[in-house]
Amino acid sequence: MTGLAIAAHGLRKSYGDKTVLDGIDLSVPEGTVFSLLGPNGAGKTTAVKILSTLVRADAGDLHVAGHDLARQAQAARAKIGVTGQFSAVDGLITGEENMLLMADLHHLPKREGRRVAAELLERFDLVAAAKKPAATYSGGMKRRLDIAMTLVGSPRVIFLDEPTTGLDPRSRHTMWGIIRELVTGGVSVFLTTQYLEEADELADRIAVLHDGKIAAEGTAQELKRLVPGGHVRLRFTDPAAHRAAAASLPRAACDQEALTLQLPSDGSQRDLRALLDRLDLAGIEADELTVHTPDLDDVFFALTARATAPSDRPAPSKETVR
Repeated sequence: MTGLAIAAHGLRKSYGDKTVLDGIDLSVPEGTVFSLLGPNGAGKTTAVKILSTLVRADAGDLHVAGHDLARQAQAARAKIGVTGQFSAVDGLITGEENMLLMADLHHLPKREGRRVAAELLERFDLVAAAKKPAATYSGGMKRRLDIAMTLVGSPRVIFLDEPTTGLDPRSRHTMWGIIRELVTGGVSVFLTTQYLEEADELADRIAVLHDGKIAAEGTAQELKRLVPGGHVRLRFTDPAAHRAAAASLPRAACDQEALTLQLPSDGSQRDLRALLDRLDLAGIEADELTVHTPDLDDVFFALTARATAPSDRPAPSKETVR
């Protein structure tokens, strides 16, 4: 398990006759963000609860932070932090008191607990609100306090179960910055989220959970290439250059009125280089080249077999190179 923050093989969990996790395998390298996506009820939270030692698996060889969960759950627990869908913050006491309570739960000496609390309150920009009841905090402030409380025990692996649900876009972006900072510090993050752009933005690797199984796993770019529909669009201002390009690229769909050509492409560097080399050999230069690739919404819908009308689907992401 060297180099892995989380290693799960054959993870199974059922409740009665309902199988929630049907023998899934997961590997999370140290110092990375791993995101688990899936429809509501797919088993994401169950996976988090099992890997964070809150629920026992029915079967599976499970290691977290170098410890076997079947034999060393307590040792693993000491290196794990969990921030769930619902805040663990006590609104009746102040932010500082929440932090000191967490320090007590980790059995830190009083002086050490106060030092750690003060450092984390400053790190998460909560010093000005530290003496105020947490019930007066905004949603983003509560989330920051929640993660600060999680860090009191200096965990090496943090489970974030939909940490930005209900936050406004500004607070969500602030949380993204916090997660990146944690990973830069060597922490490994296991993230579940309902925001696909969040996984695209943060995760080194992504797994899609469906019907209790891993439907696909890879980087965001690898997953996007699983879905057809990617293409490159070339636009010209010179009709002669447009005609020459159409002759050099017989597979391209040609729009003579708009002076554009469209070719199937997976958006990879190799595919684009081959296209540009062909244009260079023919002495042709496009005025605009646009790469259209499926986004994680497209991947999610395709892998989870959700019937969605084309008009309801998000537009593919787009990157333009001139």
